Amino acid sequence: MAALSLHASLFFPSFSSRTPVLPCRPPPVGSIRRRPFSVAAATSSSMTPTDGRGSNFTDFPYLSAPHRSLMLDLLSRVEDRLGSQLQPYALPPDVEYFQNEAGTSRGSLYAKRGHSSSLVDFVLGIWLNCRLPTGGELNTTSLLGYLKGITDAPNFLLEIIRSGPTSLVLVLDLSPRRDLIMHPDYLKSFYQDTNADAHRQALLSLPEAQPYFSPALYIRSMMSPTASLLKIDAGNEGEGRLEEIVGGQLADASKTMLEIWLDKCALDECGRGTHESERAYLEKRDRIVRGKTIDIDLASSFPPLFGPEIAGRIIGVLREIYGL
Repeated sequence: MAALSLHASLFFPSFSSRTPVLPCRPPPVGSIRRRPFSVAAATSSSMTPTDGRGSNFTDFPYLSAPHRSLMLDLLSRVEDRLGSQLQPYALPPDVEYFQNEAGTSRGSLYAKRGHSSSLVDFVLGIWLNCRLPTGGELNTTSLLGYLKGITDAPNFLLEIIRSGPTSLVLVLDLSPRRDLIMHPDYLKSFYQDTNADAHRQALLSLPEAQPYFSPALYIRSMMSPTASLLKIDAGNEGEGRLEEIVGGQLADASKTMLEIWLDKCALDECGRGTHESERAYLEKRDRIVRGKTIDIDLASSFPPLFGPEIAGRIIGVLREIYGL
């Protein structure tokens, strides 16, 4: 759940280790009703941030227009391509949308479970909006696709973390589920033949971009050699330049990597079915990775943001989704 400035990511939270979080008390939480996902409907809604109450996941009420457009496009591609392979996950209303009593931290979850015949285990999304002690805001959006043990294909990870109007951290990867030294065919199929590194190189060639190194060695070990772990800072060029990058090169790379994952992994164009003996290993490895995602950081980062009651509720649902 990655280079996160506020311990706020759900998918790779251990990237976040530097920015202090706001204390909060265990509060009552707002609730929402799930509406059918519609890009057209979501695009037509207001971009003006509100207090967040009643927000659907796809409202993305705190994002800029290019950032919001990208997330809607990615979700639309997932649902269009996977279609009937996905079924809604019945999230409790107080987990689908949640916020602390002070209104300084809020978030929303999106989850779809793969049908029994699908290679997809689940697709999970989150947005978080948290006020910083400095007076700014941190906005995190994440989209994660996890596969079952019947295939060894990589998982999909996208995370965009914005802690100011002119800078962001990007984490974009097809996270390997095999040892790339022991399985050179895996490296070739998913990373070389797909030219996945070209997208990292294109982003890194931007004058505003530089590599980002997680302080957590464990997290670094989980990433592929083609992972885009980048800090993009528009500096004096300002917010307009950052939005240009988000709507341009960053959007292009994210969409292309998602399409690679859908084609080669989730829809199994590479034919990476596993034998029963391999399946036990993959499922054990997946459980370890998922457990670490929660245990390393979420258990310590969410209570200060949302209070122990809400944090416990969210983490409990995530454990259920993760199959822990």
